[in-house]
Amino acid sequence: MINTQPSVPRLLAAPSPSLHDHSRTFGPRPSPSAAELIGELERAALDGRGGAGFPAHRKLHAVAAQPRKRGAPIVIGNGSEGEPLSAKDAVLLASAPHLVIDGLLICADALGAAEGRLVVGPSTAGVVRAALAERSDAHAIRLHAESGGFVGGEASAVVAGLAGRRPVPADRPVRLAVSGLHRRPTLVQNVETLAHIALIARYGAAWHRSVGTTDAPGTRLVSVSWGDTSPRVFEVSGGSPLRSLLDAAGAPDTFPALVGGFHGAWVPASALDSPLSASGLAPHGASPGAGILHPLTEGECGIQVTARTLATLAAASAGQCGPCANGLPRIAELMRELLAGTDTTAELRRIAGLIDGRGACHHPDGTVRMLRSALVVFADDIAAHAHGRCLTRSEVRA
Repeated sequence: MINTQPSVPRLLAAPSPSLHDHSRTFGPRPSPSAAELIGELERAALDGRGGAGFPAHRKLHAVAAQPRKRGAPIVIGNGSEGEPLSAKDAVLLASAPHLVIDGLLICADALGAAEGRLVVGPSTAGVVRAALAERSDAHAIRLHAESGGFVGGEASAVVAGLAGRRPVPADRPVRLAVSGLHRRPTLVQNVETLAHIALIARYGAAWHRSVGTTDAPGTRLVSVSWGDTSPRVFEVSGGSPLRSLLDAAGAPDTFPALVGGFHGAWVPASALDSPLSASGLAPHGASPGAGILHPLTEGECGIQVTARTLATLAAASAGQCGPCANGLPRIAELMRELLAGTDTTAELRRIAGLIDGRGACHHPDGTVRMLRSALVVFADDIAAHAHGRCLTRSEVRA
C-alpha cells in the first residue's frame, strides 16, 4: 500500500481527484502564450521531475522554436514510472489527475499542438480515464496504459511505444523536439512536471519560489522506502534535509541511503543532513533524480542490496548495445562473486570504465554511477567481503 502524507500541500492540495474539487481548489485553467509560459517557467527555475532534472522551459522552448514543416507539435505526459523505488507519479495521478491534465493542455495550447498523449501505469489508468471523461476540454488527449519496465519510461522509449515499436530508448542523432512521434516536434514531460507547470501558469514564478531554497525552489514529490516497505510519498519543500524526509516517513536515518533510485547514488549516513538539491548532493556524487530515498535498515548488507539492484538493472537492459548486453550482466556477475567472498573490485572498476559513456542510452551510465558510489560508500564492507566476511551479518563465508 502507498501512503501519502503531504507536508506542504500544493500539488496534493485538492481534497479529492474530482473535477469539482479540483476547480474549487485551483480555479480555471489559464492559457498563456508560448513566450509567456516559457518566461514564467524560466523565472521559476522549474526542473524536470522525471529523473534527469532538465529545465522545463528549455524543453518547451526547443519545441516552440521548430518550424511547422512536419505538422503541429505533439505533447506527451509521461507517467509510466518504471523505477521500482518510485511511486510519486502514481500517487499524483490518483490524487490530482486534473492538475496533470491542466499542465498538458496548457503546454499543448501554448505550442499549438494537434494532440496530446498521456502515458500512465495500469494502476492509475482508471482514475485518469474517469478524469478525462469529466472534462469538456480534453477531447484531444489520448490515454495510454503502459507497463514498459525500467527503461521503457525514458522519453524516446515512450515515443517508440506510442508509435507501435518496441518501447526501448533510442540512440537519437535527432532530438524529440525536432522529430518525435509521427516525425513531429514532440514535447515529453513527466506528469509531476506538468502539474507544476499548471500551478506556475496560474500563480506565477514568484509564488513557486516562495517555498524551497534558491537552488531548489518550490515543492517536489519524494518516495521514501526501506527494506521491503512500499514507497511512502510526500510533498516537501525543495532543499529539505534528507534526514528530515526519512524521519517524517519513519525510516531509518543512521545508515547509508540510495538517493535518486536505481540510477542514483549511495550516500553515507554522514551525508543525510544534506539538502535534497542538486548542489547539496553534488559533493556526494548524487542528485535528487526522481525524488527517491531508500536507506538501509539494521542488519541489511549494502553489498547484498547493491548486488540485487545490479542484477535487476542487467535484466532490464534493452540489449541494444554491447555495454548493456555484455557489460551489465558481467558487472552483476562480478558483484555476486564479491558477495560470495572473491575480490572482484579491480575487475568491477575496469569493466565500469569500459561501459561509461559508450551505451546507446543512459541506462549503462546510470548503472555504473550507482556501482561506483557503492564501491566508495561500502569500501569497508567490500574489503571484508573480499576476505569472506560480512560486517553487517558478522559471518564468515566458507
